[in-house]
Amino acid sequence: MLGGTEFVGRAVTEEASARGWDVTVFHRGRHAAPPGVAELLGDRTAPDGLAALARGAADGPGWDLVVDTWSGAPSAVRDAARLLAGRAGRYTYVSSRSVYAYPAPAGLPEDGPLVTGASPDAGGDVPYAQAKRGGELAALDAFGDRALLARAGLILGPGENIGRLPWWLGRIARGGPVLAPGGPDLDLQYIDARDLAGWLLDAARAGLHGPYNLVSRPGHTTMGRLLEACVRVTGSGAELRWVPEEAILAAGVEPWSDLPVWLPPGELYDTLHRGDVERAHAAGLRCRPVEETVADTWTWLEKLGGRAPQRPDRPAVGLDPEVEARLLGGA
Repeated sequence: MLGGTEFVGRAVTEEASARGWDVTVFHRGRHAAPPGVAELLGDRTAPDGLAALARGAADGPGWDLVVDTWSGAPSAVRDAARLLAGRAGRYTYVSSRSVYAYPAPAGLPEDGPLVTGASPDAGGDVPYAQAKRGGELAALDAFGDRALLARAGLILGPGENIGRLPWWLGRIARGGPVLAPGGPDLDLQYIDARDLAGWLLDAARAGLHGPYNLVSRPGHTTMGRLLEACVRVTGSGAELRWVPEEAILAAGVEPWSDLPVWLPPGELYDTLHRGDVERAHAAGLRCRPVEETVADTWTWLEKLGGRAPQRPDRPAVGLDPEVEARLLGGA
């Protein structure tokens, strides 16, 4: 596991360990690795940063599977994949549905048009979509039909270090009137990190390769079910007040960032919440109920004292309380 100490990487590591697999994590040492795994320390962005990984590959029999969640410069994926091509059986790269050319129409399958300008050799600051596509190309270049491209969409669940579901849980836990955007019947697509992890390991064992869109089917849940689950698990008695999208947008509120998860119907909504995922579901993807994801995320947050970790390369999300109060006052 390249990474393996936070969110998706940690979910994969923990799932593999629970299955009795021997797991090695290669990471920078900034966070504790899950118990029971072997560790190799190194920084992929530093000169000679793969030295420990190279020694580990040379000293042992190699690995059946490598899972890589890297979202920075594609050259880091290129270097790791090339190093491991002769010492690993398969390479799973956790990519993103952002690799599709925008706007992606509703129902777009895996063979849809992709972003241009992506290169596996790109270093430095690379836009997210190009970085993920460049990572895909690097994995394919080194592993060919032994590479699986897991194009995940919105990822939620315990361990989330982006802040989307944790923000909603924290806001609703404070109680009182809560601005709920749009309407309760808006369909959502997402995947629990643990369901993603389980599918990745099953897919590797089955020898799957190529691209797969990995989120729930459209309508697996709704904005209403998500927020109502937050109210129940926190026990706050918060009152959801549904505010029309027109009023929210007119106030300058940014969907997705100010109001995490939510997007009003339109091009971006179709891109992120109406994708074709039948290939992955035909290959065994199963998504747990949103109520379970919300409850387990709340349990995890409570153990942390209510404050979730935050990735330093992602901006904090959430609505300014003063803006929320103004909108609720006019609702």
